Amino acid sequence: MPLPDDQNSLRQTPLHALHVSLGGKMVPFAGYDMPVQYPTGVLKEHLHTRAAAGLFDVSHMGQLALRPKSGRIEDAARALERLVPQDIVSIAPGRQRYAQFTNADGGILDDLMVANFGDHLFLVVNAACKDADEAHLRAHLADDCVIDSLADRALIALQGPKAEAALAKLCAEAPSMTFMDAGPHEVAGIKCFVSRSGYTGEDGFEISVPAAEAERLTRMLIENPDVLPIGLGARDSLRLEAGLCLYGHDIDTATTPVEAALEWSVQKSRRSGGMRAGGFPGAGKILAHFDNGASRRRVGLLALGRAPVREGALLFADQAGGEPIGKVTSGGFGPSLNAPVAMGYVPTNLSALGTKLFAEVRGQRLAVQVAAMPFVKNTYKR
Repeated sequence: MPLPDDQNSLRQTPLHALHVSLGGKMVPFAGYDMPVQYPTGVLKEHLHTRAAAGLFDVSHMGQLALRPKSGRIEDAARALERLVPQDIVSIAPGRQRYAQFTNADGGILDDLMVANFGDHLFLVVNAACKDADEAHLRAHLADDCVIDSLADRALIALQGPKAEAALAKLCAEAPSMTFMDAGPHEVAGIKCFVSRSGYTGEDGFEISVPAAEAERLTRMLIENPDVLPIGLGARDSLRLEAGLCLYGHDIDTATTPVEAALEWSVQKSRRSGGMRAGGFPGAGKILAHFDNGASRRRVGLLALGRAPVREGALLFADQAGGEPIGKVTSGGFGPSLNAPVAMGYVPTNLSALGTKLFAEVRGQRLAVQVAAMPFVKNTYKR
């Protein structure tokens, strides 16, 4: 990760002092000083999250509220549909949906979560994009919505098969929530926003908490012996095993949702022939990809040997000769599989499961195979 010119320019989350006190190894990430790991180490942190529960500080993410000036939540939803290809109108109160901001060329400006809180929409956006996202919303939706940046809130994620039991001790409603439920709940008497979702493929929760209460709540959660603090290193290996995209790596402004294998996130109502088809930036190109297919596609890749295949590795159809046909966008060791895993883009005609390709690693072409994602079965509570 590149260091900023001025080390002092790094921002800190409300949990920064706690990370340091817990022995977190701090690194620059998206303009913040963040823990990449704790003394437990990345491998054990990863496996503990899969077996019990991990607690992640994701307070660097952006949190925003869209409040309809008309007082009608449908108006905020319709306004947001001008910027994303997803059906926002049909998100029921107390539910959330994954979405993408798109540009005029059909590329992805950022991916985000959108929740219906009854009288307003609650958005969580990526850290590196949050200032641009807020400006984008203000430029296009200010006539219809009041856009509030919720900079006074922290965000923590509790992930893993024992997350429900751990949170239930502090929030009586937690066990009754199902995957993608979201709304205001009290946690240890603190007024929070809680969603049953996450970025690991495991069952779990994301908890938006007032910044002033963040450390107290986090300490209460990690007092549970089933809950360990987890850093960015394991967060990345967990999301990679779950086949989830990292913005700026697996998706970006030159990638359409169809190329990124995110068709599932675009509801039929916004596709050709749907009730509210199109009307979002880049609709012409994105809908053409839905109707006619795209020339390339994001796929999962399993190395056929033991050497990890990292981001940036070129992909080839042949072991010797030929031009590169694609590139790895995320890759590393999958602790749950005890094997290397990766994802990248290949021509659509080479994207079928089982297709054998070759990744160039240190001048050698190593065999990889197109594989189904997620690499590790998700455990969301449906």
